[in-house]
Amino acid sequence: MSVEKVKAYFSTFGMEERVLEFDTSSATVALAAAALHCEPGRIAKTLSFMLHDRAILIVAAGDEKIDNRKYKDQFGAKAKMLSPKEAESRTGHAVGGVCPFAVSKGVEVYLDVSLKRFDKVYPACGSSNSAIELTIAQLEQYSGYTGWVDVCKGQV
Repeated sequence: MSVEKVKAYFSTFGMEERVLEFDTSSATVALAAAALHCEPGRIAKTLSFMLHDRAILIVAAGDEKIDNRKYKDQFGAKAKMLSPKEAESRTGHAVGGVCPFAVSKGVEVYLDVSLKRFDKVYPACGSSNSAIELTIAQLEQYSGYTGWVDVCKGQV
């Protein structure tokens, strides 16, 4: 199970006990925010895209949407989300639990600037009922991110 893979990853840092698992689904931003009793923006949703011939992940604030023009300007290609089947096979995590931890080799992780307005955020941990509370610095550290991007529309 993917959550076990993420827990094993965090165990190398002595943090596996910080992975939260819920009795209810946290597969969407709204469900995760309800499970965590926080505002939707604090949910660090991980979106999976096909960029040319490889998969990439973009972690963004839960209340944001991808801006197609900004994405194309950043990556030089049209935003093409992975199908649920592609997401699991290419990233190592199923939709609803896609996260920037313990991902398949070669998958690059980008963090969107929309996250920077929060001190702490909650990314999923490989399943549709898990999350972890991290500061932005910890998200940078544990995600192995490639860089920061600005590809969201901005708060509406």
